[in-house]
Amino acid sequence: MHILMLTQWFQPEPIFKGLPFAKELVARGHEVTVLTGFPNYPGGKLYPGYRMKLIQRESVEGVKIIRVPLYPSHGSSSLGRILNYVSFALAASAIGPLVIGSPDVAYVYHPPGTVGLPAIALRWLRGLRFVYDVQDLWPDTLAASGMVRSRAVLKAVGLWSRLVYRQAERIVVLSPGFKRELIRRGVRDDKLSVIYNWTEDGRSTRSPEKELAWKEALAGRFSVVYAGNLGKAQALDSVVEAASRVQQVEPDVNFWFVGDGVEAERLRSLAGAHHIESVHFLPRMPLDELDSLLAVADVLLVHLRDDPLFEMTIPSKTQAYLAAGRPILMAVRGDAADLVVRAAAGVCCSPEDPASIADGVLRLFEMAPSDRAEMGANGRSFYTEEIQIEEGVSRFEECFQTAGEARKRRRAVRQK
Repeated sequence: MHILMLTQWFQPEPIFKGLPFAKELVARGHEVTVLTGFPNYPGGKLYPGYRMKLIQRESVEGVKIIRVPLYPSHGSSSLGRILNYVSFALAASAIGPLVIGSPDVAYVYHPPGTVGLPAIALRWLRGLRFVYDVQDLWPDTLAASGMVRSRAVLKAVGLWSRLVYRQAERIVVLSPGFKRELIRRGVRDDKLSVIYNWTEDGRSTRSPEKELAWKEALAGRFSVVYAGNLGKAQALDSVVEAASRVQQVEPDVNFWFVGDGVEAERLRSLAGAHHIESVHFLPRMPLDELDSLLAVADVLLVHLRDDPLFEMTIPSKTQAYLAAGRPILMAVRGDAADLVVRAAAGVCCSPEDPASIADGVLRLFEMAPSDRAEMGANGRSFYTEEIQIEEGVSRFEECFQTAGEARKRRRAVRQK
């Protein structure tokens, strides 16, 4: 099949379901064309080596990439974020139908929800059926993150989301909770598939040399590592406060925040103001470096704001942590916690509850190393058997085939 990937973000931006997904499809004999924007996430600035223009074509390892212009932004400004989303949607809707060739089906990555506009444009103008990969629930995420507070705007976004769901041929969701919620919102059960996210490239890229370097750097200190976005939805103030509590009991326990985001500077200031010496911040790092760090950390932490929306989501770092084979401290309720329990891969605690988070850390700290190693091994086995990229892509192929056949049936009817 010729598959169009429609996504606002794509490598070199650090996203899931990007280049590795496309390469896996190409390896299976499919032709893949990507329609995306110019890279600017997560910093909100255009990446070095890129210059904004009407169209840029690239080819990476057999994957054709077409970039269209957008307004670069990813800061705390709601206006900047809206301009970023809307500019890509409009550019992809106007330019996309003219440059994509003749794909059989489209894969559409959401968020942002505005990506539904070019998806619908391609369906109406080119007859292209699409599989909609819902990684966020809009307008819920917009409200939970504080990006949009207007009830009128949130209602309008909700109506728009329902329109996109109706136009999609198939909808893929990342958790059972998402599926239940979309059914509640009127989406047919037989239109939905649950496909768990895999890690960014589906395979570990860690190196023995870098693992050894991290072991030496962390030697003598029990390490709790959080790797990912330092944003409002992560509500990491509670983790900083938990670190303060743990420091008073076990000074050898250290917390490492790896990544960037709109809350990074404020979190650093918070840790400094409270003289929490056990908290350390590292910038976003290359994947091989990060994989090597995850492989030697004592505990890997997942945390999101205590919000009903996040009870239905599984943060993408969960899969990376399972693949790393290290015990997980899951501070997210609902489906994510259920996944860790099902895999017997860690300990669960309450989000935005410093006492509960601290208790979870201390519980893991006090375990025998062999028990923590068993948790890590359980997680790795679960990932390999249930989640890894080969399994996920096979299930996506089934969705693409279904959507492509629907287009063929419609063409046959028209020809009659």
